[in-house]
Amino acid sequence: MGVAHHSVYPIWFEAGRTAYIRGFGVPYGRLEEEGLYLPLIEMTCTFKSFSRYEDELIINTRVSDVTKSKIIFHYDVVNGERVIASGATIHIFANRRLKPVNLYKYRPDLYNLFRGFAGYDTPETRE
Repeated sequence: MGVAHHSVYPIWFEAGRTAYIRGFGVPYGRLEEEGLYLPLIEMTCTFKSFSRYEDELIINTRVSDVTKSKIIFHYDVVNGERVIASGATIHIFANRRLKPVNLYKYRPDLYNLFRGFAGYDTPETRE
């Protein structure tokens, strides 16, 4: 058939997310070394076309929202000029034991950095 299997799209999303975060100077490995994990709680994917084994794809990644407990990433899988799939993943913020944390309290520096990913202009302040 020569068509990429649908099961690889979540892997491509992860690669896009990892590169996106690294682009802001925060390697995923460093987050985990510092005790912050981003477990996946939801994923969606809409297929608009297909890709073949040898296609060179671009995974455009962005953050649409950050709350104190979760972050939402959106992805477009692009082949040439065409978006062949779009999706989103929702991740909670968790500690080393994978227990949910309020990132605003747990790591306010990372909370404000992630809010910047989503386009929030000003850091949130504690009241």
